[in-house]
Amino acid sequence: MTSGNTARSGRRPGNSGTREAILQAARVRFAEVGFDKASIRSIAIAAGVDPALVHHYFGTKAELLAAALQLPIDPRIVLAQLATVPADNLGEALVRAVVGVWDSPLGVQAIAAFRSVLGTADPALARTFILDIVLKEIQPRVDTPPGTGAKRSVLAASQLAGILVARKIVQIEPIASMPLEELVALVGPTLQRYFTGDLPDQG
Repeated sequence: MTSGNTARSGRRPGNSGTREAILQAARVRFAEVGFDKASIRSIAIAAGVDPALVHHYFGTKAELLAAALQLPIDPRIVLAQLATVPADNLGEALVRAVVGVWDSPLGVQAIAAFRSVLGTADPALARTFILDIVLKEIQPRVDTPPGTGAKRSVLAASQLAGILVARKIVQIEPIASMPLEELVALVGPTLQRYFTGDLPDQG
């Protein structure tokens, strides 16, 4: 008799099928409610698996998002480099940290992931990544005067994204072959102005 073993609740047969089911459920859930509100339990329910399997295959929720976006590294590891950087030096530090990954051996995978984020059929997933992961820790640090942090961090992110496209995807010279530290020196002050400089008075 095999009926007792054919359909155990909360399990899917086959490792590859289980992983893909979790990834698909995660993409949908992250896009629907954002990173913070998407719980491991809700993703597991949507995938039809036990929550323990999500942790088994992907570890933390941040690692699951990185896998869902096919990122070669958890972006929080990169952004952690900025945790002790004074707000007045964030511009150069952010350029150095992010472009440094693109120039590293992980660069090919990072470019592919960036293309995927830009070309995703659901832009909400890309917004979740940018707002809930990339900018979440930076925004409160540059919120001076109060209420400007979101604008400042998004402006800086848009500038950095443009540099990365020019350097690695379109490969416009001299940006494409410019030494990292030269790029940091040229672009860092622009990001810093977004972070801590005066903004036009909208009043």
